[in-house]
Amino acid sequence: MKKILLASLLIFQAQVLFAWGQIGHRIIGDIAQSHLNKKAQVAVNSLLGHETLAMSSTWMDFVRADTSYDYTHPWHYTTIPEGKTYEEAGTVEEGDIIQTINRLINELKSGTLGTEQKVVALRFLVHLVGDIHQPLHVGGGEDKGGNDVRVTWFGDKSNLHKVWDSEIINSQQLSYTEYADAINHPTLSQMRAWQAASVLDWAYESKDLRSQVYTLPEDGRLSHNYTFNNIATVELRLLQAGVRLAGVLNDIFG
Repeated sequence: MKKILLASLLIFQAQVLFAWGQIGHRIIGDIAQSHLNKKAQVAVNSLLGHETLAMSSTWMDFVRADTSYDYTHPWHYTTIPEGKTYEEAGTVEEGDIIQTINRLINELKSGTLGTEQKVVALRFLVHLVGDIHQPLHVGGGEDKGGNDVRVTWFGDKSNLHKVWDSEIINSQQLSYTEYADAINHPTLSQMRAWQAASVLDWAYESKDLRSQVYTLPEDGRLSHNYTFNNIATVELRLLQAGVRLAGVLNDIFG
């Protein structure tokens, strides 16, 4: 079972795109920054200096160019096929996004990491909390997280994963700060409920959204209608990720 899963992961990692794209990740980081408590803000600033959570959020994708970080590729996603639980699906020894987020949280809480290790762990964590909220990073194991689903986006060749990573967000023609300001209005009850959910809950939320994501026209031509039907979900997942990231960092540092 582990060999089969490993083979699937290796194929997936070769073609997986950068989840949410730079704008999406930075929206999440910007939202999270605004919800940090004072102690967490001081701790984050002491580690990142002038680097904001928004700017650190894309670092894990940036270092893909360095082969010494190849071991992190499976951390960006998990596979939960339809009809199976996460436990039934199994994981590989390299770890997946759920295991890695939980591990990073525990390591940052432990106080055993050196300063440079904390910085790297924090950058990883900021990125992966974003990734797990993109529905196609909790894949069904059949099409490499939507990368094999060929579509056109307003007439240009694309794939379903890319549409959810960046095409829908970029089509709004907003900077990441403008977009964060536009959607960063959670209620107190929403924040409490979202931050009370577990990392596994986040993954199941993404899994449950796959049926919506895969509701496609037969000709695969995506444009205004697909955006209209999904933009609210995209923005909800961005907001939930930002609020939850702040909750995690407040718990770790605050």
